[in-house]
Amino acid sequence: MSGLLAYCRPGFESDCAAELQDKTAVHGSFGYCQTKAQQGYVIYRCAAEEAEHLAKKLVLNELIFTRQFIAILAEVDDLPSEDRVSAVQLALLDEGIQETFGGIKPAGELRVETPDTNDGKELSKFCRKFTVPLRQGLRKAGWMTTKESDRRPTLHAFFLSSRHVVIGFSFSFNQSPWLMGIPRLRAPSDAPSRSTLKLDEAFQVFVPAHEREARISSGMNAVDLGAAPGGWTYQLVRRGMMVQAVDNGPMAESLMDTGQVKHIKEDGFKYRPKKKNVTWLVCDMVEKPARVGELMTGWILDGDCEEAIFNLKLPMKRRYAAVAEYMEKIKQTLAEQGRGRFEVQAKQLYHDREEITVHIRGV
Repeated sequence: MSGLLAYCRPGFESDCAAELQDKTAVHGSFGYCQTKAQQGYVIYRCAAEEAEHLAKKLVLNELIFTRQFIAILAEVDDLPSEDRVSAVQLALLDEGIQETFGGIKPAGELRVETPDTNDGKELSKFCRKFTVPLRQGLRKAGWMTTKESDRRPTLHAFFLSSRHVVIGFSFSFNQSPWLMGIPRLRAPSDAPSRSTLKLDEAFQVFVPAHEREARISSGMNAVDLGAAPGGWTYQLVRRGMMVQAVDNGPMAESLMDTGQVKHIKEDGFKYRPKKKNVTWLVCDMVEKPARVGELMTGWILDGDCEEAIFNLKLPMKRRYAAVAEYMEKIKQTLAEQGRGRFEVQAKQLYHDREEITVHIRGV
């Protein structure tokens, strides 16, 4: 077995597969995808040498529907309940694996993971218990460093059941920092809505940790279009920003009481700030994605904000094709009408549903 295994949201396997086919072809790989609805992952079949090449060159941050992907080392579907560690060690002793992937040894970290499904959640307790003995076994087999190292590749044990595991690896420079590609966030009890977690996650995904202090800081000015009741405004306020919350609907009193929010009762598609001192523009309006994309690029091009984070709602069918069209339009407009370069990123976040989140900024 060789290829890539990509983690995704259950129900979006076909979109993840379509994107993988597109992006791997750009790198000269012409494998094929295997997937099944609601399983929470996609397998891209290709030669082992191609899988290692793609693990380096296929940029995770440029994939919208993939949370994490690994190059496959081995698959064991008959793990004995009495000694699973030895079965994994034996699988990794295969001569073909040693010859093709010998440079991966030793790995610096181990992640024991499952698909993001109900069955996967049932396996999570087992995975937590199994992590330490598996790590110890892999160290004895020479597959891991004696101490964790972020300079070496990461080994992943992706369990489909307690008897079925796929072993793979990712490179430290091209991986999600989170187990299963999912940041673990707690919903604040005082937030006006659960949508607040979308923006919290977006900040963590799109702004590198070492840049957050400079790019997301107290005293900045921000605008939230379609703000009511204030789920996204809440995240801006808790980071110390002064917020213009634009919406004809009511805002949560708790936010107004902070003194950091100015409620502007106006149509979000018509409003523009009087001063060009806005750092962040955020928007989670339920509207046609093409219209939202045009609005956001307009703000960036006119210099009315420095960075923008917004959601684009997805159609019921051909979602990847639609997303590719939306993103191409945004990039084309910025290239044709903008001065300078722009960074455009998009991801279906864990806290998104039938939508993707997009980030734009000038660089």
